[in-house]
Amino acid sequence: MDKKESFTTDPQAFINYVSEETSKLLEMYSATGGDDIFRQFTTSWTELATRSLEDPTVWIKAIADYQQAQLNLWRNLLTGSSEPVAQPTPGDRRFQNEEWSKNPVFDYIKQSYLLSSKMLTEMAAHAKLSDKEQKKLEFYTQQFVDAMSPTNFAFTNPEVLNQALETNGQSLVDGLKNLLGDIDKGHITMTDETAFELGKNLATTEGAVVFQNDLFQLIHYKPEAEQVYEKPLLIVPPSINKFYILDLQPHNSYVKYCVEQGYNVFLVAWVNPSKEMSHLSWDDYVERGVLKAIEVTKEINATDKINTVAWCVGGTLMATALAVMANRKDNSVASATFLTTLTDFRDPGDMKVFIDEYQVKTLAEKVNKEGILHGRELATSFNMLRSNDLIWSYVVNNYLKGQTPPPFDILYWNSDPTNLPARMYTFYLNKMYLENKLVEPGGVSICGEPVDLGKIKIPCYFLSTIEDHIAPWKSTFSATETFKGSMEFVLGASGHVAGVINPASKNRRHFWIKGEMGQGPDHWLATAEKQEGSWWPHWSDWLKRRSGKKVDAPKEYGNSLHTPIEAAPGSYVKARLD
Repeated sequence: MDKKESFTTDPQAFINYVSEETSKLLEMYSATGGDDIFRQFTTSWTELATRSLEDPTVWIKAIADYQQAQLNLWRNLLTGSSEPVAQPTPGDRRFQNEEWSKNPVFDYIKQSYLLSSKMLTEMAAHAKLSDKEQKKLEFYTQQFVDAMSPTNFAFTNPEVLNQALETNGQSLVDGLKNLLGDIDKGHITMTDETAFELGKNLATTEGAVVFQNDLFQLIHYKPEAEQVYEKPLLIVPPSINKFYILDLQPHNSYVKYCVEQGYNVFLVAWVNPSKEMSHLSWDDYVERGVLKAIEVTKEINATDKINTVAWCVGGTLMATALAVMANRKDNSVASATFLTTLTDFRDPGDMKVFIDEYQVKTLAEKVNKEGILHGRELATSFNMLRSNDLIWSYVVNNYLKGQTPPPFDILYWNSDPTNLPARMYTFYLNKMYLENKLVEPGGVSICGEPVDLGKIKIPCYFLSTIEDHIAPWKSTFSATETFKGSMEFVLGASGHVAGVINPASKNRRHFWIKGEMGQGPDHWLATAEKQEGSWWPHWSDWLKRRSGKKVDAPKEYGNSLHTPIEAAPGSYVKARLD
């Protein structure tokens, strides 16, 4: 008999099993940063308490206000008043169910939580700490406040209790099954992962792998027209995620759009590194990655010029590669497009809460010991930046309500992370995020060449997004003040992913263009023109002017030197090693 089936006849087996799986859950939680939330929260608040002893007036006022608000809440509860003492902030979807307002008990629980969280966040906001410590305190306070929400616990969430009653407890049983399943997988399920398969309904743009080494596979996509533009287009995705965010389904595939526009498209599919590849460096990713992909693309097309597109960390790799090429008098790249790319890391946005000497040193020791940064750990860090949407909502729906999340291609991709080699990652973390050396002329040497981004003089298109919390647009804007070629800066709506994956066919959102350069990002936006719809056609129009004449489309993948190895999307992208 199956172990789980014995639960109905052996209650002790059920208790033992839950105990064992809870231990696994705690280990998974610890491994993905859960312990760090409370350690950092405690450390930051200890620092705040120490500083506040010098001037306790902020604490005294905050506590006095909190006590008065709690008295008002009790008075309303006893007198039956419906006047709220505390209300959720606009956009907070946790307390939308009417039970949170109609039922006096749950209304009290909700308002009491909101008062407590308000007190903590306000005390954190008024702390007199250094800028870095202040940001860290506010971030980890918010993490703690979000984790302690009554919506996250079965007996203080009326929706969970009502659903359990309506289903005779089946929702709780289903929730336990979901929890145990996620413990086995090692991550929270955000979408129906059985609904997708690479090459079947994701990453389906027709093509073939025409080159590979230990770092990447190069995919050549099949043209859809009789003619293509003379200069081929090479796409370099971030090595920190899998490339198929750019080739999801036909209706929202950026790769397919590029093919439809008449470009001869090539794409780098990075390897998902194992522990044995810990020695791979940033230099390797540039020399044997980006530069090799450029070389092979040129060879296949018998051309001396190509255009490039790079996203996020792929853009940072491309920027360093272009600086290396400038030193070597290599003019192979005719134009470069950078999507939400940081080159100046002075203000890396919300990520700065993870960046200080102690945290970087601790992480570097761990990564060097294990050989890789596990993709799950990095994904958790990104999810923590939007914890209510990307963590706690799934805890409530999956485990407390027993629901199965619906299919969503972007969330499937988000749950399919990539490892990073220890040597490459620690260099990236230290030299860029911690020391900000990339933007300093000669601050780093890559492939034996001192990097000076000011030597990049080719036409560049920069796409940033206004709500990006990973590569803040005002930070990405600094590239327009560093690079020396002609510039086209475009600011899209939405965030780091949704702002980029904005299909032209849907004609959604908006973007800004034609702001005045040279006086900083705020002036640029104040003088920019707002355009409705997707930025994709605007970019394509820009690129077509730099792509040369139309020539006959290739009839085969690759050439005699680089013949097809396997069909797209290739095998590298399918590897799950975390």
